[in-house]
Formats: sequence, C-alpha cells, structure tokens
Amino acid sequence: MNWVTFVTRSLWGLWAWLSFTLACVFSLIVALIVPGPHQRQRLVTHASRIIFVLSGVKVSVRGIDNLPLGSCVVVANHASYVDGILLKGYLPSRFNFVIKGEMRNIPVVHFLLHRSGAKFVERKEAIGSSRDARKLVKAAQGGESLGFFPEGTFILEPGVGRFRPGAFVAALKGEMPIVPIAISGSRRMLPSGKLLPRPSDLVIDILPAIMPGDASFESSRKLAEASRQQILAALDEPDLLTDEG
Repeated sequence: MNWVTFVTRSLWGLWAWLSFTLACVFSLIVALIVPGPHQRQRLVTHASRIIFVLSGVKVSVRGIDNLPLGSCVVVANHASYVDGILLKGYLPSRFNFVIKGEMRNIPVVHFLLHRSGAKFVERKEAIGSSRDARKLVKAAQGGESLGFFPEGTFILEPGVGRFRPGAFVAALKGEMPIVPIAISGSRRMLPSGKLLPRPSDLVIDILPAIMPGDASFESSRKLAEASRQQILAALDEPDLLTDEG
C-alpha cells in the first residue's frame, strides 16, 4: 500500500467514526426525549442508516420481499461490529435486536440500546441466561420481531461458525418464521482487532423464510442448521464447523 492510499483510507476511517459519533449523539437525544417506543425505533433506524450514507458506503439490500409482513425472527452471520448497525439501519424499524448481556455494564450504551428496543441476553451466568431466554420467548409469543446474531461473537477468520439455539427456540415457541440473512463486506470494512474502518461495499441478502411448523424443522437444532446452510450458500466464506468433524 502506498502512502496516498494509506492517507486516503485513514481519512475515510476517521470520517466514518465521526459519522458514527454524530449518529450516536442524535440517537441518545432521541432516547432521552422521545416518549413513544415505536417513534424512537424509527428515528434510531434513520440515524443508523445515515452513518453509511454520510460515509458514502454502497449498501445493497437484496430479497427484501422475503421478509414476512407479520412478526418473524431474523438471523444473520456475524463478522464485524458493523453488522448490528447495518441491520438496524436497513431492516424495518420493527425489529428489536438481541445484544450480549455485557452491554448492560456500560450505562450510556445500555440506556441507548434499551430505549431503542434492544433485548439483552446473558451468556456467562446460567441463572441470568435462563431468565433472559424466557423473556425472549415471551417477546416472540407476544408478536415482536426479533433479530439475532446466533454465532454470538465474531472472529478475524472468515467463515460461519456454530449457531446458538436461542433464536430458534424463540421462533418455535412464538410460531414465527425464521428469515436467514447473509451479510457480505463487513469483515473487510472493520475486521476483528481493527479500530479504523476502511471503505467496502456492503451487501444484505435476505433469504427465503423457514417455517418452524414444517415437519422437517420441528427442533431448534434443525432450524439452526437449515438457517446456517442457507447463509453459507449465499456467502463466499467457509464452514467453520467442517474441521470439527
């Protein structure tokens, strides 16, 4: 990489962070003063999208007609911190995303996410994990549309790993369709361990819904694997479970 490319990428990365900061400030104000949850969610959705607009990032959304008009559960591969902001900005505002419980320990972040409709799930403590799982099932049964990154975290290595069961249990209990989503380009934009993003086109592939009532998908495990295989088929990334046998 020559110095011109390095400087250009660095300046773009700083501008992207500034766009993110401005959107966060706007969203925090919204969270503080806007009373209605649905209106807050719509405004935060607009703020999330404007980050990519201001940064000049090309975002392509394919298969939007695959999203049911009613309640559903979306599950996506996880490659970068960009993923959550991207889906918040480009999916309908009715989706409430499930966030790792550690975010509760950061007061300002927790306040903003909670007021924006996010749900939290404890990953390390058994009692808290069971409590949060019950809340997710109750939300699904109540007709809320939920968004999950079922891998739980992301790593530098390209590929799709094991899916945790929470999203699929919630879908079964709530009798809601599962919509797999494949995100491409976010790992290149902001990979694990990097602080400064770099320009990259982003693609959101919304794949055909899977109906939990189908006899082929009567268990959360089968639902998870069917969703994972759909996402793998849409990505140019390997299956990280292949080496596990």
